[in-house]
Amino acid sequence: MLGTGLLITLVAIALGVLLNRAIRADQRWFFQLRRPAWLTFEGIIPVVWTSIFICGIISANYVWHADPQGFRTWLLMAGYGLLELVILAYTPVMCKTRSLTVGTIIGAAGFVVGLLLAIAVFPVSKISFWLLLPFLLWSPVGTYITWEMIWLNPGKS
Repeated sequence: MLGTGLLITLVAIALGVLLNRAIRADQRWFFQLRRPAWLTFEGIIPVVWTSIFICGIISANYVWHADPQGFRTWLLMAGYGLLELVILAYTPVMCKTRSLTVGTIIGAAGFVVGLLLAIAVFPVSKISFWLLLPFLLWSPVGTYITWEMIWLNPGKS
């Protein structure tokens, strides 16, 4: 069990590092944007996302161990990979295009992918389903924040 869990974790970390490596300069654009006045918890957002990724890794591990040889399991692993790619694409693609609208679309797409994955995972592992719930609860919040920022930053949509 530890071997597979470690492999799933390493793949998740590798995807994160690869997608976020080249965006340092582009991130300055994002950090200079105005935020909603009610966004007083921005400092804990990295902790929220770290927790969501940990839950996703654990969720994928439970699914893998439910049926490690099954074709459905491989499809679900691809679903977890797709979800992570969509989540991780938010910052680099939005910052590269300098478009909050693009960020909002990616955020909404991530929620849809996460919801479809959760529905597909439910019959395989209820624990895995519940571990995807933090993402499903947070994703609309993050997407809404980005959508609100469109109106606070005219010309940045």
